[in-house]
Amino acid sequence: MARDEQLKERWELVIKKLSNQFADGDILDLDAVIYLIGVQELGQLERTFKKDQKLDLMHIAICKLLKPYGYYELEYVDDEGWPHYKALETLPHLKAGEQSILMKEAIVNYFLESEYIS
Repeated sequence: MARDEQLKERWELVIKKLSNQFADGDILDLDAVIYLIGVQELGQLERTFKKDQKLDLMHIAICKLLKPYGYYELEYVDDEGWPHYKALETLPHLKAGEQSILMKEAIVNYFLESEYIS
């Protein structure tokens, strides 16, 4: 199976499972999935977040997702449990479609590693 085809199938599986689990079957978009990963990584699942904290959660998720690619590393976790990352490498300039593919690939790998999908 071609790499792009496999990514597409795995992405659709992730979206289907997450949408059923968190959105009553309404299809989640890429930003919603990134937000959910941020909440998961913070580990404060029962909490409600302010708008700026939601952006911080998405930043946490993006750093976590791009860490295996060598762009970020975990620097420390603060007293409130928020992880802080430092940039190791400047992200390449990618077109919107290329950014989307990179993030989808990173998300699929995240959920493969956590065994949420296989």
